[in-house]
Amino acid sequence: MTKSLVIVESPAKAKTIGKYLGKQYVVKASLGHIKDLPKKDLAVAVDRDFEPKYEVIEGKKKLISELKQAAKGVDSIYLAADPDREGEAICYHLQEELTPRTGKDKAPQIFRVMFNEITANAVRKAFEKPAAVNVNLVEAQQARRILDRLVGYKISPLLWDKVRRGLSAGRVQTVALRLIVDREREIRAFVPREYWTIDVGLAAKKPPVLTARLNKRNGENLEIGDGTTSQAIVEALDEASYFVDSVTTREKKRNPVPPFITSTLQQEAARKLRFSVKRTMALAQRLYEGIEIGKEGSVGLITYMRTDSTRVSQDALNEVREMITGRYGEAFRPETPNIYKSKKEAQDAHEAIRPTSAMRAPEEIASFLQEDELKLYRLIWMRFVASQMMPAVFDQTTIDVTAKGKDGNAYTFRATGSVPKFKGFLEVYEEGKDQKDDEDEELRHRLPRVEAGEELKFKSILPEQHFTEPPPRFNEATLVKELESDGVGRPSTYASILSTIQEREYVKKEGGKFIPTELGMVVTDLLLESFSDLFDVSYTARMEEELDEIEEGKMEWRAALAEFYDRFQKDLEHAERHMTDIKRMERPTDLVCDKCGKPMVIKWGRHGSFIACTGYPECTNTRELTVDLPDVDKASLTEQGEEEYCENCGRPMVLKKGRFGQFYACSGYPDCKTTKQIGGSQKKPDEPLDETCPQCGSKLVRKYGRFGEFVACGNYPTCKYVKQKTIGVRCPNCSEGEVVERRSKRGKTFYGCSRYPDCDFVAWGKPIAEKCPECGSSYLIEKYLKAGAVAQCPNSECKYKRALEPVPASA
Repeated sequence: MTKSLVIVESPAKAKTIGKYLGKQYVVKASLGHIKDLPKKDLAVAVDRDFEPKYEVIEGKKKLISELKQAAKGVDSIYLAADPDREGEAICYHLQEELTPRTGKDKAPQIFRVMFNEITANAVRKAFEKPAAVNVNLVEAQQARRILDRLVGYKISPLLWDKVRRGLSAGRVQTVALRLIVDREREIRAFVPREYWTIDVGLAAKKPPVLTARLNKRNGENLEIGDGTTSQAIVEALDEASYFVDSVTTREKKRNPVPPFITSTLQQEAARKLRFSVKRTMALAQRLYEGIEIGKEGSVGLITYMRTDSTRVSQDALNEVREMITGRYGEAFRPETPNIYKSKKEAQDAHEAIRPTSAMRAPEEIASFLQEDELKLYRLIWMRFVASQMMPAVFDQTTIDVTAKGKDGNAYTFRATGSVPKFKGFLEVYEEGKDQKDDEDEELRHRLPRVEAGEELKFKSILPEQHFTEPPPRFNEATLVKELESDGVGRPSTYASILSTIQEREYVKKEGGKFIPTELGMVVTDLLLESFSDLFDVSYTARMEEELDEIEEGKMEWRAALAEFYDRFQKDLEHAERHMTDIKRMERPTDLVCDKCGKPMVIKWGRHGSFIACTGYPECTNTRELTVDLPDVDKASLTEQGEEEYCENCGRPMVLKKGRFGQFYACSGYPDCKTTKQIGGSQKKPDEPLDETCPQCGSKLVRKYGRFGEFVACGNYPTCKYVKQKTIGVRCPNCSEGEVVERRSKRGKTFYGCSRYPDCDFVAWGKPIAEKCPECGSSYLIEKYLKAGAVAQCPNSECKYKRALEPVPASA
């Protein structure tokens, strides 16, 4: 008889843990949460002290039955979900479901076990000292869930009514969007300021040429604001003599950086590997849960990746110090371990993100990892090893040079350079930077050997004009850094926040930078109009602190929610009465309708703001608005840029916006229906292929449509053959055709039979040529859940599913 049942979240984690526990334990996976607030209603009784109404997640009932069956007859149940709030909530709901409702059945003892790494030693230690589910952690998770549900459920319908359906507001999501919108407005309002620099090239007795920059006049700092001043200084220095005033050399140390926490891992993976936050966390999850390493089997390669602590266990410190000595030499190992301070609110029960064994070097396990897994593991390994090494040492030299000008002023020029003296931790790793700094410039400059009082030979003078630059737009790394420094949200939630604001079309990414869309700016303005305090950065950070206090048992969760809701309810009532209705708002312009002569106004439609005739519905003339609605007052609406004319009828072309973006359309519509693509999105030319069309014998070509590339006959439109994209599975209905990938009119991918219309097989999920072991269905379909990819039976009566091995993904 089995003595103990162990429940974890994922099959991969179950496999790794099962290897360490032995035959007396059965390890099962819950596939993430088993209960949640239902989507169909608020499910929070505000009038009953915010009592939540949890339901078993759809599709999990069969799984719970299987877990209950496995729990029968066991002595103990060990709940081993991840060591954080979400993991604790999973354990709490599992405990609720697995505790017998009646006294008929003997109740097994239920324990909570936690480990920061999935290794034999960590798992053994956790099972030696099992504990109970931490109710404070559960209540902190529940409070966050209810807060987010209240905000989303109460505010989102307002946006549907005032802007358009399908929009959403989120407690942290909207603050992240606000940061992006505020930064964009700061950039647009920025006025560049002119300034000049003057560099001189001077030759010493030996090369290289010394390049020094003017920084003082008569001993005082100097700013050159225009070209006239710059030219006057250049003229004053004509034929001047240059003497070395001072040479200062000092030793400069650069300390290693701490091992990764969640936010710094996300930032560094974005900078160095170009991984999105979502990609980083998915890869880290796989490395934590276990990877097959040859004869060792499934091995957890890194510690738990959701942490804000820089603490490292003593065992790990001893091991990495031994490895540094053996691999790099004693000079690279400090006398005592480097200890790093965590943030004030950090959970020091966790550890930093590190390899489970520093001895497991990336090159030794490279053959067992997918490309991106190896990149991330190498980054984590290098950062951890470097964090326990000696500082890097540089010799920093500063040379001041003086020259007497014709205007009687004394001008001082300065050059600074650094020379590496001892590489220290830089032997292994150097942290990425979002922008270059003075240190980078110093390392780039090689200085000649000079002495005080030495005269230098003039070679060149270079006055250069510059302009101050606006703050840069956020990328994923800098936005995560900003959110963390402001105390907004938690790093474990950043991936979903960044995904949501893009999916809702509130922001777009260009060159890796976030740019708010017109919709994003409109939504932000509307929400701040009525909820400025709720979506304030410091208020949101304070709410995070309260959640931490609930977790520590210092605050009662219902009291925190009551305090929030009193404030929120007042704002909500005001918004319901006074929030601006964008759908019905009209803003005047100086434009006149070219069809009926009436004034034109700015209105809001499905695709954003546009210019429409006030004579509607008698006159349906519209024009595309080429500036964002929130900034429309700054734009001149008397002209819409250079005029385009219809090549068929000669009438003016006007900008329109459709489902697939902007285009030019003839103003003579409906008499003339000419349209034209905007120049910036020119269609790619067809690419000839070596394949022959099976219908007419012409060469096939690769074409580019609005849904991507496809292969078709080059003799189009005479021959309309399109090569179907097969997936290597025979049709489960007719067994004659192949399953092919198709797209609906809206661009959504689905799968059908190549013999259509003779065979009408269709599936939204990708079919897998595998028989269902439970109901006998001739195929399974690929589905993506929170816990990862699964193969699932398409029969709605059958709930069979199994986890799929992850497929390698490109960076």
